[in-house]
Amino acid sequence: MATFGLIEYSDASPEVRAVYDDIMATRKTDWVNNFWKALAHDPAALKRAWETAKQVMGAGALDPLTKEMIYVAVSMSNQCDYCVASHIAGARSKGMTDEQLKELIAVVGFANANNRIVAGYQVEIDERFKP
Repeated sequence: MATFGLIEYSDASPEVRAVYDDIMATRKTDWVNNFWKALAHDPAALKRAWETAKQVMGAGALDPLTKEMIYVAVSMSNQCDYCVASHIAGARSKGMTDEQLKELIAVVGFANANNRIVAGYQVEIDERFKP
């Protein structure tokens, strides 16, 4: 259960409803997911997070599928089950296949294992890797 519960559209303030409406319009959907409903207890944080999401996850040098897959990888590393599920769904909606997901999971596991080894050995950065 969410720490403060979830704010449904029918119970939302006009300020929160405006963000919910923008989420639904931008995503071309008829629902708002639980992340936003939980965050709605702090309307300023809700608005800020949604504006940042639109900016970061919107059009840019990286394609939408790549952005979703990066989000999945970071969420796996941070062990955020909600974010993993949400962004796997997002990546699948943008064309991610089961084979791509399996490969992504393998890369995340490999990178996390090697990161721990490097940290343990306190490996110095090669001069050639420095700008």
